[in-house]
Amino acid sequence: MSGSTTAAGLATPGLSSAATSAATSALNSASGTTSTSALTKLSSNYNDFLKLLMTQLKNQDPTSPMDANQFTSELVQFSSVEQQIATNTSLTSLIQLTQSGQLLQSSSLVGHQVAFTSPSVPLQNGSAAIRFKAASPEQVTVTVAGSNGQILRQDVVHATTGTNNWTWDGTTAAGGRAADGSYTVTATTSAGGSPSTAVPFTTIGTATGLTKSGTSLNLQVGGVSTDLTAVTSVLN
Repeated sequence: MSGSTTAAGLATPGLSSAATSAATSALNSASGTTSTSALTKLSSNYNDFLKLLMTQLKNQDPTSPMDANQFTSELVQFSSVEQQIATNTSLTSLIQLTQSGQLLQSSSLVGHQVAFTSPSVPLQNGSAAIRFKAASPEQVTVTVAGSNGQILRQDVVHATTGTNNWTWDGTTAAGGRAADGSYTVTATTSAGGSPSTAVPFTTIGTATGLTKSGTSLNLQVGGVSTDLTAVTSVLN
């Protein structure tokens, strides 16, 4: 829709670009702020659009009238954005209700021993453990490191075929005792002088709490926080 000249002699901007800009601005608001403020902004932009439309209708060139189909499509565009904002509002409410339900259901994990996938191991009351499987008897080296990367302990486990458990009582190679908290653990194996390979393992600990971070739920296991989806089993 082309611009026209008002009675004051000023050119009004093209309605098509004005409508597109207003609708886009409102849609961005729906993504970045609350849907209520987005609807308020859309209403304001819609009123500005109607004022601009009426001004242009009053001052259009009679020999070259405006295209009714074009500004009708722009009105439809505003309606579509309004519906999309309403849909986003409903989805947000549904997500919040779902998360609340998950939080209540997952709270039953607190106080139970769980196995989860994580490179971090919680030392709780002077005890930590991991579990791994071996396809055949082999030696597995388990290394514990602190937050600064310093190696605190390194054990060689003579693994048997099937499930193996490794536990740590918090004592370090230097003879000291580590404080309860989060530690990094790696498990590797090598055979016949070949390069060492990582051994997958699950961490075992007692769930102590739940926290919500954005759209995800995190399970607190001592000093370790892990996504709830990383939990592989509840042991007791």
